[in-house]
Amino acid sequence: MTKIFKPMLAIAILCLFFSQSTMAESYQSASGKKMVSGLSNVVTGVAELPKNIIISTKYHGVPYGMTVGVATGVMHTVGRTVIGALDLITFMIPTGPSISPPYIWEDFSTETSYGSHF
Repeated sequence: MTKIFKPMLAIAILCLFFSQSTMAESYQSASGKKMVSGLSNVVTGVAELPKNIIISTKYHGVPYGMTVGVATGVMHTVGRTVIGALDLITFMIPTGPSISPPYIWEDFSTETSYGSHF
């Protein structure tokens, strides 16, 4: 019994350390991604204004784009900047992106949406 117990204990300890080191790397990666996306969203949040004017004008015409598009752009500018700041402050808690698309330049032709998109 002791001949099997010692190797099994050694394997169990190695597996424990290996899984923890893998978890630490994924934690660091997820935290880093959240910090970078938060910082980029704070800096590029102002680009939501022209993005929403372009989208609204494309689908509904110039008068709509210059009124509703501007209002929507201001709303999304504030939203992306605030969410980015919150992600930057809480980067130590690795979560999925709170904004879709996570970066403004990823899909410039779709309207921004908020919530948990895992």
